[in-house]
Amino acid sequence: MRELVELTEELVSIPSHEDETAAGDAVEEWLRAETDAVVERDAAGNVLARAGATGDPDADTLALVGHHDVVPPAERQTTGEGTEGEYVIERRGGRLHGRGTADMKGALAACLLAFRDAEPPADRELAVASFVGEEAGGEGCAPRDRARVRPRSRGRRRGVDRLLGAGRTDVAVAHRGRRASTLVARGTAAHASEPEAGENAIYRACDAIDLVREVDVPEATVVGQSVAGSIAVTVVDGGETWNVIPERCEVTIDERTVPDGRADLGGVAAAVDGVEWTVDQDLPPMACRDQAFAAAALAAAREVHADRGLAAPEHVTKPHATDAGWLADAGTDCVVCGPAEPGEAHTDTESVGIDVLDRCYRIYARLAEREW
Repeated sequence: MRELVELTEELVSIPSHEDETAAGDAVEEWLRAETDAVVERDAAGNVLARAGATGDPDADTLALVGHHDVVPPAERQTTGEGTEGEYVIERRGGRLHGRGTADMKGALAACLLAFRDAEPPADRELAVASFVGEEAGGEGCAPRDRARVRPRSRGRRRGVDRLLGAGRTDVAVAHRGRRASTLVARGTAAHASEPEAGENAIYRACDAIDLVREVDVPEATVVGQSVAGSIAVTVVDGGETWNVIPERCEVTIDERTVPDGRADLGGVAAAVDGVEWTVDQDLPPMACRDQAFAAAALAAAREVHADRGLAAPEHVTKPHATDAGWLADAGTDCVVCGPAEPGEAHTDTESVGIDVLDRCYRIYARLAEREW
């Protein structure tokens, strides 16, 4: 456990909210020094290592996946003014405190050590990947880069990402995606004293919003777990001054998508004159299609919990997107499992339990060695 704590502290202490290079360097250097794996670093800064049956084109691959970027720290989480200076990392009350401890350098450290220590079956390739840009919509794992993490084999690909979970370490078999889109309503400007001379874009936008509220939200079931989407109008921006009929109004929509499901927002635009719909971001949802793999991950987690007399974890779903969505979209069967607790990630009091980090290390290693 000491090595796990020290590696977490080393990774957390490296600033990586604006430039992930130094953190990626540390991950790459550790892998080259501590393992005999084949280590790669691509142009985006992603770090990937492979071991085990790397020469077998038919071998299945299990990848332990994380990211080394973080959201900007709070002033209390650095040694300098504002977000400048080194990150502060502290041990208190059995926990590590600091930016990135929970999301997700602690889990990344557990992945690295499990990758080094596990002894996978002879016919399995074991991989570990640490991406850049996860906090910026999965920039490092997006389509232009994700081919880098596809194992060089014809076998099946499986990945374990981290979960922002609770006191027990559950295994998420699905998560929602996020589609950010905009409805643009156009009208005709006129003086507000003669509103009938123009066409009010805000009124058209309101008609569209009424339809958005009536749109059916898709649902899905993955390994017996249900996951439902959601839609919310989050910004309305129209008009320039008090005495002019507005000719343009924008409506921003946050939509949480589910595997194989999207709301019909294009139909909303088609139903209202003068309204267009554009998609600004579409982070894919994740669904584990391999029930045997999902069962193996849960079995590994339950064994580790039982060893410690803890309540048995369960299969769950999670509400927000991770890099696992991009990997699933590329054909990898994923589950999401890790140490962070609700309310820890992205906060100025971010922390992670040392015992939970150790629990995750043991789950990752046990799953890497398990037959399924």
